Amino acid sequence: MTAIAPIADVRIARVLDDLATRHAVPVRLGVVAPGGYGKTTLLGEISRLLDDALVVDDAHLLGDAELADLRVAVDRADRPVVVACRPWPRSRPLAALAEALGRSRPALALSPWTRDRVRAFLPVSARGLADHVHRLSGGVPRFVARLAGLTSTEVPADVLDSFHPDLDWLADDVRRYLLAAEAGVAHRLDLLAGLLHRDLDGVGDVLDEARATGLLAADGTLLPIARAAVAALSRTDRRIAVRCRLAELELAAGGPVLDLVRPLVGTGVAGPADAFQAAAREALPVDPALAARLLAAVGTPSAAVTVRRAAASALAGDLDTALRLADRVVAGEAGPHRGEAAEVAAIVLAHRGQLARGTELHRWSASPTSAAFAVIGRVGTGHRPADDVPEAPPTMLDGAATLMARGVLRTLDDDPTAALSTLLRAADLLEPAGRGVLLPDTPAALAALVALHSGQPAIADSVLDRAVATGQGGPLMSVRHRLLQAWTAMTRGEFAPGRELLAAVRRTPLEARDWLFAVALEAGIARRTSDLAGVKRTWEQACEAVLRHPVDLFTFLPLGEFAAAAARVRDRRRLAPHLTEAADLTARLGNPPLWTVQLHWSALHAAIIADDDEEAGHHAAALSTHAHRGGHPAAVAKAATTWLDVLAGRIDADAVEEAARDLHAAGQWWDAARLAGQAAIRTADRRAMVHLLDCARTLQGRPPTPVSTAPAERTDSRLSGREHEVAELVAKGLTYKQIGDRLFISAKTVEHHVARIRRRLGCANRAELLDQLRQLTDN
Repeated sequence: MTAIAPIADVRIARVLDDLATRHAVPVRLGVVAPGGYGKTTLLGEISRLLDDALVVDDAHLLGDAELADLRVAVDRADRPVVVACRPWPRSRPLAALAEALGRSRPALALSPWTRDRVRAFLPVSARGLADHVHRLSGGVPRFVARLAGLTSTEVPADVLDSFHPDLDWLADDVRRYLLAAEAGVAHRLDLLAGLLHRDLDGVGDVLDEARATGLLAADGTLLPIARAAVAALSRTDRRIAVRCRLAELELAAGGPVLDLVRPLVGTGVAGPADAFQAAAREALPVDPALAARLLAAVGTPSAAVTVRRAAASALAGDLDTALRLADRVVAGEAGPHRGEAAEVAAIVLAHRGQLARGTELHRWSASPTSAAFAVIGRVGTGHRPADDVPEAPPTMLDGAATLMARGVLRTLDDDPTAALSTLLRAADLLEPAGRGVLLPDTPAALAALVALHSGQPAIADSVLDRAVATGQGGPLMSVRHRLLQAWTAMTRGEFAPGRELLAAVRRTPLEARDWLFAVALEAGIARRTSDLAGVKRTWEQACEAVLRHPVDLFTFLPLGEFAAAAARVRDRRRLAPHLTEAADLTARLGNPPLWTVQLHWSALHAAIIADDDEEAGHHAAALSTHAHRGGHPAAVAKAATTWLDVLAGRIDADAVEEAARDLHAAGQWWDAARLAGQAAIRTADRRAMVHLLDCARTLQGRPPTPVSTAPAERTDSRLSGREHEVAELVAKGLTYKQIGDRLFISAKTVEHHVARIRRRLGCANRAELLDQLRQLTDN
């Protein structure tokens, strides 16, 4: 019984009025609706109006003899007769009864409630949830009543428990249909036919029976509240059995099975192995961790399944599991999958900084993809391959791997343009594969490295943006792409975006290669912002990072940052063996300019910081040997020579500006501004100093001269524009040296500015000065 007061729509109200005034004599009325639509409540209202009426509820449950007796009562016409039933089952006697009732008036078909009727029914405290209740219940009155006590969007367990009577007495085929609908295949008649072992007509009968329960929406899908109830109250074994059977049928039809199989993960069920593997293939590009869990659910995994699970685990970033599974297959009996397992292990080792060992495994694997990756690894560890990269099958992955290897080989030539072009083509070719390809490094990351080494940060940005957008290399490579994005930002002097990207990747533990770059970024940003405490804070991590990650060609950028940091903290001895190893590596490769120039440039700055003029001269001379190649090497060589002149006090403002602008055009934006700024600090010619300061500001992306602020717009009109800049930085706690580096003036000049600010503000001591400056800058 649906114990709720009826909220009649216009149609029902008209019928009730008609019955009350007995305009239609004799009264004959049929009421048809699925369960829960309010038939019983309506019959109660009719009984009150027609106390002599014969009122029959749930006529679909009556036997043939009882239905025949009802037919006689209708034909006798000696009293009102009102009969309600569900639309299914529909026997011949019930159809004949409906026909007899319909001679007086058409059967009254009840409909779900509208949103307004739901809102009117709910208590005032719940009317704010009316839309939510209507969506969950589909407007079925019985379910609206059960949800009337909601206080939030979460459905309480007792509401779900109230569906036991609706589900417990259903026929087995209807149960299976509801479980299939809960699995999302309510409209797949082919799957339903296989599940129910019926033809299409038989499936239609089951669907009609299910509709009559009131649990389905008009389109045959489960109402949201009914779906939750079916999932929560159905026996686990039945639910699993239905999903396994549906997965088998879908797999046989060549369709997707992930949505069917996903809920089985973690249940402990050993479902159909083929379906789990197919689901894992679907999940791999979008959720490799789920793919790994699906493959782990395969009952007795073969070597092939184990290798695929290792690859999925690696893509998801679970390198420990990946390496353990791959090693199990490699150490097992000889078979075709040992090479695949070796390839997975090699890729994992590359991410952990063991490029040499990974290269050995790639060479042992002997697949076309591994052969290409082995070439990359050999170049990265300082071994120039004797032969070119072998041709590979025309697949997307093999083709991209071959282009990657050829691109890396071309970095050993004098012109990096061909190398960069080849790597960009590899990135484009692999782009459609997106997240589902396990790689030791992506072509996008390699292209970005080459672009950074050749002074083209804009290209690095572009290729990295696309790699991040397409998810190239999956979650495993996303950290590397973001770290390289942060590196390009640091190169341009954009430290805030660099810090944000670095902070984002630092939230999770990093593998050795990513950790190396992350620590180098922290040290590099700290050095460029004159944060000596930050450099010191990261130095011990830097020393550990280089110990954990052997030197290879693709780590020269962080190694260069560590060289400068070592000089800054006066601990160059600890890094010296690694720098020597890097020099030996490039020597074995014939000192290719792309890699050698950046290494010498970083070492030059380390020598400048350490006041080692002899070593600085050595690196400047080494850079000059590459100047004839033009482009980036020429700009860096000219800047190196100019630095030596600046350090020696030989400052030609025009020559410094030319060198700085060439360096800026070659992608070394922060270095260019620093060269001009340091020359300005050291020159005795005031006109040259102003000119070089303007140049430094321009290269830094700031106005060439401080724009004077009108007294009405200033924080305090007693201070000049430059004094305002100094005051803001003093209030932030920067030292005179840090402020000087930031504004390209000497620490002594900063001290003079602070003294004038103190006099103008009338401060008796430094504490009073700081207090006033903080108030001024806060305003």
